[in-house]
Amino acid sequence: MASGNTLVYFAAGKRTPPGYLQRFGDAHGLEFIMADSREEVLARLNRSFPACLVLDASEEPKRVLELCAAIKADAFISIVPIIVLISDRAKGVGELPAAGLQAGADEVVSDLISEEERSLRLELVLRRAARDVNVHPTTRLPGTAQIERDFAERMSTGDHFAVCYADLDHFKEFNDRYGYNSGDSVIYLTSRILRDVVRSLAPGGFVGHIGGDDFIFDVPLDKLEVCGDEIIQLFDELIPYQYTVEDRRAGYFLGKDRRGTVHRIPLMTLSIGVVTNFIQRFSHTAQVSELAAEMKTYAKTLPGSLYVVDRRGLTGEPPADSPQNRAMDLKGTPGRPS
Repeated sequence: MASGNTLVYFAAGKRTPPGYLQRFGDAHGLEFIMADSREEVLARLNRSFPACLVLDASEEPKRVLELCAAIKADAFISIVPIIVLISDRAKGVGELPAAGLQAGADEVVSDLISEEERSLRLELVLRRAARDVNVHPTTRLPGTAQIERDFAERMSTGDHFAVCYADLDHFKEFNDRYGYNSGDSVIYLTSRILRDVVRSLAPGGFVGHIGGDDFIFDVPLDKLEVCGDEIIQLFDELIPYQYTVEDRRAGYFLGKDRRGTVHRIPLMTLSIGVVTNFIQRFSHTAQVSELAAEMKTYAKTLPGSLYVVDRRGLTGEPPADSPQNRAMDLKGTPGRPS
């Protein structure tokens, strides 16, 4: 599987990769992978995250720039750095650099400049990607800055949306028992569940990784229930297989707290706190994150995997029919042993 040590190259035409690009890849220890079609490019980006994607616009610039724009418009793969190559023989070569940047390319490299400058431009793309602290190294999901940006963009549209703060229950105890490698595997598995469900059921949704075992996903309000139900079902189905057969069959393992007292530690569950702008109106992104964190904290006090939806207005007064007078709806599997 292509990963952070690969360079993916695609040319919309019959042009062979330029020699300087292959020399650059060799110098940086990057495996050179040629994609034969737009579909293959998208498939590779959806499976993993290469160090960079090089799109050669020398022969069919319109087709290549359309692909570049499509990738950068996709919240799930837009973080992959894109370099657009143009040849001095390309049609409309003088306009292509600006067009490439407008399509979202991180850099445009032309045959008209020296090989030294081309190499430096390619090098800068890799350096910027390495400095990007907004991408979590385990999950490769966007971080806090992009999460806040997504909040702001959704608030500006006026459309109804749901912000969901997901957190794993009993993850620390699992990590202590099974080790950080197993813990990282659980974090990655959770990220894939969130990403694949949201991408499949809520096009235009967003998934971010705050850090540790905390995630954010944002979906249109009418997609909240179907996404929440599917995420919980998949999580509860797959997570038990991260334990040994003995622990899985028992439904718990024995662990000690900081005082040395032995407790039964249940299998991990997923708590999701949800806030929406259906009743409330947010004036800034801090309100969204604060309320989502509050709802997540409340969800963690309840047993099992579930999501709880805040139904309160900004006054904090719940509607009369709210369950438990908390103005929250509960959905999930609260009956799971814990």
